[in-house]
Amino acid sequence: MNAYEALGVPELWRYEDGKLQINILRDGKYVESKISPIFPNLPIFEVIPQFVEESKIIGRSLTLRKFREWIGKETNPNA
Repeated sequence: MNAYEALGVPELWRYEDGKLQINILRDGKYVESKISPIFPNLPIFEVIPQFVEESKIIGRSLTLRKFREWIGKETNPNA
């Protein structure tokens, strides 16, 4: 994560062993967060693991397409 800290990446998501971890950059170091400042009102901790597991079955491309559609609906429901 040192490279991301040096680049100033504000939010970093890691998925390991079926668990999502969100880290946010504070004072040049990453700290674990219970919410995503980028998507504070979305159920990220529930949805991302589902998409990751689904990608193992239906493939990355289709899963990314479905994820983009989901994000679009969640962030702009009137579109």
